[in-house]
Amino acid sequence: MMDCTDRHFRYLMRLVTRRTLLYTEMITTSAILRGPRMRLLEFDPIEHPLSLQLGGDDPAALAECARIAVEEFGYDEVNLNCGCPSDRVQGGGFGACLMARPDQVARCVEAMRGTIDAPVTVKHRIGIDNDDTYEFMSNFVTTVASAGCERFTVHARKAWLTGLSPKENRTIPPLRYELVHRLKREHSRLGVEINGGFIDLEVAREQLEHVDAVMIGRRAYDAPYSFAAADALFFGDDRAPLTRVEVVHAFLPHVEEMLRRGHRLHAVVRHALGLFSGVPGTKAWKRALGSAATRPGAGPEALLQALDAAQGGS
Repeated sequence: MMDCTDRHFRYLMRLVTRRTLLYTEMITTSAILRGPRMRLLEFDPIEHPLSLQLGGDDPAALAECARIAVEEFGYDEVNLNCGCPSDRVQGGGFGACLMARPDQVARCVEAMRGTIDAPVTVKHRIGIDNDDTYEFMSNFVTTVASAGCERFTVHARKAWLTGLSPKENRTIPPLRYELVHRLKREHSRLGVEINGGFIDLEVAREQLEHVDAVMIGRRAYDAPYSFAAADALFFGDDRAPLTRVEVVHAFLPHVEEMLRRGHRLHAVVRHALGLFSGVPGTKAWKRALGSAATRPGAGPEALLQALDAAQGGS
């Protein structure tokens, strides 16, 4: 979810769902330690509960980044990415290739847990390349759990570290939900979350018969309002969700504040292009918002103009 789950998208999602756990895009330790820390890590309090997803393989660097995230910025948990298969990430020695180094991941988890008073979780695949047996994954989880990790988010596809792009790795390797279900059965004391291919919340809820939670990424980005029922379905929250129109109006103060701080309008509102996905007016909304957001001098009124177009167009 690189370039997707930034603070603007998370703010929008929190207007749709009050209860689901939100994740940042993966941020590397080097970016936090040597880059524009405030821009990378700052978030609005509305975004809680919020997990920072870290990329890295050095225990000391990860521990320091975890400390910064929790103590200085107030993140609710830290998640170590062991699932991203991109060449650039592999070149840094982290992401999915870390599944081949469970002892190193355990050291990373141990260092972070010894530094922060917040959960440290791990996101990973069911396997990598030809190491795709259940035993390979179970050994990885067992080793990392021994260092104190109590929750694992499992993308139910293996990753090919060579030969497939990150996009292809999200679709070509087959989904094997049964391996994640078995992982939960045989490691019942651990929290096990399943990820991969879910586009319907009712279908996702059926997974709770086998696992503890479901992570949904692309569907949330492409059609954020599909999560309007999440609080009721998963948390028993009977408060009525905001309508799409109410979400747009509630998003305006964030847009205004970000523009005041010097953010580009397009960078803030591009994440809302899928807000009307699946209902009449979506094409008009996308066309109007996409056009207005790139116009010189455009401001928050672009959202209201696009809303008018959505309500009167197809």
